[in-house]
Amino acid sequence: MELISIDGLNIQYHQKSKRIINIELDDTIIEKLAFNFKKFDILTLEYKPFSRFTIANVLDEVTSKKLSKLITEVLKDRETGCIILSPKNNSAIVDQTFLVKLSTAITHLFGNPNHDSMAGKYYARFHVKHVDTSDSYLRKPYTNMDLHTDGTYVKEKTDWLLMSKLEEKNVEGGESVLLHLDDWEFLEKLSNDPVGNQNFIWGSPKSKNIDYKVEHPVFTKDENGLAQISYIDQFPEPKNMEQGLFLQRLSDALEGSKNKIETKLPVGSCVIANNYFWLHGRKPFKENKNLSRELLRIRGAFFN
Repeated sequence: MELISIDGLNIQYHQKSKRIINIELDDTIIEKLAFNFKKFDILTLEYKPFSRFTIANVLDEVTSKKLSKLITEVLKDRETGCIILSPKNNSAIVDQTFLVKLSTAITHLFGNPNHDSMAGKYYARFHVKHVDTSDSYLRKPYTNMDLHTDGTYVKEKTDWLLMSKLEEKNVEGGESVLLHLDDWEFLEKLSNDPVGNQNFIWGSPKSKNIDYKVEHPVFTKDENGLAQISYIDQFPEPKNMEQGLFLQRLSDALEGSKNKIETKLPVGSCVIANNYFWLHGRKPFKENKNLSRELLRIRGAFFN
């Protein structure tokens, strides 16, 4: 796609892939946002859904009403579908509270977030630390988080995902890993496998606070007949040997892809991606007893 110009924003292709658009907000934009965000505390955003649209409108206005259109076009474009957005300079005003507000504003430019049952809010915040006793890979610091999509085990539509890095201390490794479905060498073979088009049962561990299971295939087609994927390794419950072995082949083929994009994301940055044709994961961290990373997640559906 052709990149546009917006005052106060530096918009470029990612150095490792033209499918990813980098957007940097300069200090003048950050200062305007910080000033206008001040009157909205986090509790207000949690309790009054309309306030989230108010700060989204603030963000759109300070970017000349162009940012909402740009993000929507990128996310829905099969050729791209992914944005990395970050403040150009991580100044003192870019603290965790500001980043929660910014992430909220960004998502409400193009869609409605799902209720995140894990956190009981429209967003979730979670830490990755040296010691972990959780029941999913999400917080396991020294285990590879394999490529996956979000929302595999919920009834709500999950068109898109935003992940924002709020904090990072004593961290080595833990790079983000991304893969566009059309760049995956095994797409044609596995998306056309009849097993991948069967219904699978998808559950979730107790920490997700979901008391039901859903059924859907790994692969479906979009309105243009192109493959879409809904998959995470921990949550499918194979009904038989055929399904179990298919999932193993799928996992091996995803992790073995030579077209994965590994990138180090600075604190304050967020990844926004189309959840149907982008998969995401994370490399293991180098062991450190003082390791700490806090992330924010918002996921949901595009406006109708």
